Amino acid sequence: MHSIDPEFERGTQNRRAILGDAWVDRSQANATAFTADFQDFITRYAWHGVWGRPGLDERTRRIIVLAVTCAMGRWEEFELHVRAAIANEAPGRLSPDDLKEVLLQCAVYAGVPAANTALTHAAQVLREAGVAMPAVDVTAVAHPGAGRAGRTLTSPSTAYSVREPRRPGPPRHTIVLSHALGCDQSMWDELATSLAEDCRVIAYDHRGHGLSDCPEGPYTVASLADDAAAMLAELGTGPVVFLGLSMGGMVAQELALRHPSLIRALVIANSCAGYDEAGRAAWGARIELVRSKGMEAVAEMAMLRWFGEAFRQSHAATVDRWRRRVAACHPGGYIGTCQALERMDTLDRLPQITVPTLIIAGEIDPGTPVAMSEALAQGIPGAELAVLAGASHLSVLERPAAFAAQVLDFLKKVPA
Repeated sequence: MHSIDPEFERGTQNRRAILGDAWVDRSQANATAFTADFQDFITRYAWHGVWGRPGLDERTRRIIVLAVTCAMGRWEEFELHVRAAIANEAPGRLSPDDLKEVLLQCAVYAGVPAANTALTHAAQVLREAGVAMPAVDVTAVAHPGAGRAGRTLTSPSTAYSVREPRRPGPPRHTIVLSHALGCDQSMWDELATSLAEDCRVIAYDHRGHGLSDCPEGPYTVASLADDAAAMLAELGTGPVVFLGLSMGGMVAQELALRHPSLIRALVIANSCAGYDEAGRAAWGARIELVRSKGMEAVAEMAMLRWFGEAFRQSHAATVDRWRRRVAACHPGGYIGTCQALERMDTLDRLPQITVPTLIIAGEIDPGTPVAMSEALAQGIPGAELAVLAGASHLSVLERPAAFAAQVLDFLKKVPA
């Protein structure tokens, strides 16, 4: 009668969970007087002593093992763990895309030759497992965190990026992201990557900003909306969920009014429907400041409006990045856009917007205070209003998790 050894039993249980019963049964059945001690050793010290620790989950441990065996060229062990990682019932299962990311990381830290060989071994294991690997045009590959870059053929030409959904199947929505004055499409990077889990995400630079053309001003919000409509027409997409912040939110309103067939839903953040006399005078003063002292003067002032004091102190590098982004704007493009926003007025037309709409406000936003968002919510039939605690004007950068949570919750209610 054999006694039960808890360490061995726990190790065996972990080994079976990670590698599968068939592999463990075969290893134990093939044990000899020469190999049995080694089987006992790895069961106790690897599979119980290390894999049994709760500090890391199975998925993380699988990734570590794949990275180390790739770096050391232990290809038999590497293939074993690839097979185990892609098994349908495996705890901490890895997808082929997960494997690809692991090996791209290995290419940087373990060397391209090791990762190249690992890709060959992994591809063979995937083929044996029946995983489809269709041919792909290498020139069409795009960084999933930045998207495929493009430009419209219309004039002025609009620079944009498209992130296709990472999850297999058709996109749940197509979402367009429209940035704030003085920014560019990179303002949306974190949110865009999150949304691209199951949505097609288009981010773009407004005229006079980023990599888009900078025609001579003045501009109008209507022309900015028409730029977006022309881009969507070239991309052959619509209706879309259009998400705009500040200036982008003003464009969202005008686009929904001028081209309603293109819009499925709106998210309007830190924006307004227009300005009173004092507000228009402030825009005029800003234009004169750019003309007299240049973009650097405006950039310093923008940081005080965009970010709350606590954020400016705790995220100095982020604030400096966006100060430099504003300072690098083309003065003519910036002034032309200011002239468009100075004359912005959609208040009386808001009831014509009939699509599902979410309004996001920042609790401490001095540029577009909560009252301006409340006016939008009251003017657009059925609009929802969410106020982000502690957020100032660029709420998507200052409170990214809270901002994303509001957007994701809203999208659940938007019909596909």
